[in-house]
Amino acid sequence: MERLTGDRVCLRGVALTDTDAVFAIWSDPEAMRYWSHPPYTERAQAEAKLTGDLASSAAGSALPWAITLVGDDQLIGMCTLHQIDLSNGRAEVGYLLGRSYWGQGLATEAASLVIDYAFTTLGLRRLEADIDPRNTGSQRLLERLGFERDGYLRERWCVAGEVSDSALYGLLAREWSIK
Repeated sequence: MERLTGDRVCLRGVALTDTDAVFAIWSDPEAMRYWSHPPYTERAQAEAKLTGDLASSAAGSALPWAITLVGDDQLIGMCTLHQIDLSNGRAEVGYLLGRSYWGQGLATEAASLVIDYAFTTLGLRRLEADIDPRNTGSQRLLERLGFERDGYLRERWCVAGEVSDSALYGLLAREWSIK
């Protein structure tokens, strides 16, 4: 998997050695507040996630990158292209950072690298993102990168007994320019 490097972040392929870092992030209730599944409660869940991510990457249906700081190989989050459909020129993008890295523009930088890779290297035509509409930070990140809200799905998820909606965002290759 190709390594992507920006000014402050470096994206590399995930590895099973990232299990503890993934568990630390995915077990944080605040970090997972708006995800479509509850926080992890066992380290084995993080290992299973990474095993699945590696299998999806090998199959070509996803490209999961570990977000690291330039000069440090420790995973601080992830940015993933998933549901890659080359025949239709589309994929979905997702991202998550450890809470101590929020508000620094690191997710925006990481997502920019992935978006550019999707459009220029993979030749995709469209990227999509599905977020909880209450997640204003994610909404601002997507809009800053040029995504537009394409739809709204009411009561789409039920996570730990809480029903939530989905806001669907899209970005076309012809609209993309590095911010």
